[in-house]
Amino acid sequence: MTPDVLVAIIGMAAASYACRAGGFWLMGFVPITRRVRAGLEAIPIAVMAAILAPVAARGGPAEAAGLVAALAVMRATGNDLAGALAGVAAVALVRTLAA
Repeated sequence: MTPDVLVAIIGMAAASYACRAGGFWLMGFVPITRRVRAGLEAIPIAVMAAILAPVAARGGPAEAAGLVAALAVMRATGNDLAGALAGVAAVALVRTLAA
């Protein structure tokens, strides 16, 4: 590993940590109202939809099924990982059945 790559990795790690720590620090000044709590609780499903929507738009029925499965599981469980796994499983299932 060259020194340039090591410096880049350390720099990206520091920037990532600063963003995360800065967010926690800034949220200390925000009063948590019902509206703020609702917005914060909506972030995971919105991020998952933003990641999956372009794939589903370019893809076919398998990708659309994956998007629906991921969003449904995330909505039901509130768990990002479970949603992602359900989406992958749905795509694999539809592709297997179509083959």
